[in-house]
Amino acid sequence: MKTDRNSSKPPEPPDNRIPGTSPVVHASPERMLRGLGVSSGIAVGPAYVVDSGTLQVPEYQIAEDQVEAERARFVEATGKSCRQIRKLKEKASLLPESAAEDVGFLLDAHLAMLSNSRLTRGVERRISNDRINAEGAVQAEIAALAHSFAEMNDTYISARIADVREVGARLIRVLMQRKFQAFSQVPEGSIIIAEELTPADTALMDPRRIGGFATVLGGAEGHTAIMARSLGLPAVLGVAGLMHGVRTGDRVVVDGISGRVFVNPGSATLNGFQSRQQDLAREREALKRLRDLPAVTRDGTSIVLNANIEMPRDVEGAMNCGAAGVGLLRTEFLYMNRDDLPDEEEQYESLKGIVEGMQGRTVTARTLDVGGEKLATSLGGHFADCANPALGLRAIRLSLREPKLLETQLAAMLRAGAHGPIRILLPMICTVSEVRKVREILIRVANRLKRRGVRIADPLPPLGVMIEIPGAALSADALATTCDFFAIGTNDLTQYTLAIDRGDEQVAHLYDPLHPAVLRLIQFSTEAALRARIPVSVCGEIAGDPRYAALLLGFGIRELSMSPGSLLAVKRRIRALDLVEATRRARVIMEQSDAGRIAILLDDFNALA
Repeated sequence: MKTDRNSSKPPEPPDNRIPGTSPVVHASPERMLRGLGVSSGIAVGPAYVVDSGTLQVPEYQIAEDQVEAERARFVEATGKSCRQIRKLKEKASLLPESAAEDVGFLLDAHLAMLSNSRLTRGVERRISNDRINAEGAVQAEIAALAHSFAEMNDTYISARIADVREVGARLIRVLMQRKFQAFSQVPEGSIIIAEELTPADTALMDPRRIGGFATVLGGAEGHTAIMARSLGLPAVLGVAGLMHGVRTGDRVVVDGISGRVFVNPGSATLNGFQSRQQDLAREREALKRLRDLPAVTRDGTSIVLNANIEMPRDVEGAMNCGAAGVGLLRTEFLYMNRDDLPDEEEQYESLKGIVEGMQGRTVTARTLDVGGEKLATSLGGHFADCANPALGLRAIRLSLREPKLLETQLAAMLRAGAHGPIRILLPMICTVSEVRKVREILIRVANRLKRRGVRIADPLPPLGVMIEIPGAALSADALATTCDFFAIGTNDLTQYTLAIDRGDEQVAHLYDPLHPAVLRLIQFSTEAALRARIPVSVCGEIAGDPRYAALLLGFGIRELSMSPGSLLAVKRRIRALDLVEATRRARVIMEQSDAGRIAILLDDFNALA
């Protein structure tokens, strides 16, 4: 059996030490650490270092006559874990409205994982078949599930690994009778410094007491990052060496915009950030006033600003920021955290709610965009072994391989289209034949619904394609003759063009959407759409970054889709732009061959605004 290193007696803390923290030390010279800024804003305050240690999980064999007792211990632990989560939900209901809703959805998902799920069945099976203790069985099953999720090569789905790990960690804590981390004793204004924070840890942070946080682990797509943004807490994740560079009581600056953490900042640095905090507060107030103003350039060209959403609950955020519509609805939420596939009726009801919630604004619904060697439980039976999930059976390839999946989605979208305008978007398209096959299926499904007397969109919704792989961009002229609109997905387009997995920390720094090859593919695709007179939008991350607005508009793009939180800042940049000058600058930039030079030229132009 492994031993619990935390069972040894800890050193005596000083009188002013907060339980669970490192001792206060004298200030040291200023240090700057870099990470990933996942929630914008700047926080300045004393560090509160969470010394969580490493939980060593005991693993041992049990006798056959101990199996039932061990299973009963596990069932009792799931019950206690459920009670803990329900209490968390009660506390979370006191959070600001949107945050309370986010936390509620998250904790509901955790409860579902603890109720006759693949996780619980797997643990009980391991106890019975492998005759191992409950803690060991939980740990093994969590590792297996996390491995399965990690191979999906989809940032949204892969980020759900954090949920699985968190539920597993809670079960293990309960089985080992360890306490849950809480921040109720944290001094007001503190900056949380930790190896890792769970979404539940984050959800229960009171923004009135906590200034922000920084962690060694975590990514922008995880629930911890989402919670930070919901609560408006500045946060930097993925800070290497963080735990060795800061102690409780040190003054810390967390810059969620640039992804930097300053420890013991000097007076010049501190004054600069405090001044920047005041600027940001004024900026937030100014942006609110833009909500109902049109997104129009100084010379009178209207730009469509849409929202990217992932869940029905995101509709409210899209409406609150004044989005013209939904430029990208990721439908993967319908398939997650479940063992069975959603039927047509369930998908229709969800999509109908979103369409009606947008009150007449167009919703662009993307068909299923997941794939890989192993997939979510609900889709696991639709895959064979795959040597390279990133280039294998995924997205539209999966939908065409398993047409029943696609037909069900299309039927739901067609029916939802009877309640408001909807567009259908196809991911990872590479050839015109793929578009033609989908259109044939779409017409067949529509005719079948009509024969049944079901009310559907009339006329049929526009059918568009994601331009997200180089092959699609280079075939844009041909694709433009077979579809009704383009949506350029710059995240995947950049990754596939540069052969960079930005989730791989060893090469992530090479990811650069300003690489000339990426820009030429965007420009080429845009020009093909304009020649064919079909709408073209950008829905990757650069669409939500005001720095890129001038370049994209200079290419001829008139529709951008982004996270709701980015929309007002992009609108402000657009309203300050002269389109003629933006077009001229874009032409100059496209004459460059170096990404660094392109970035400088773009920054120079933005500085003139």
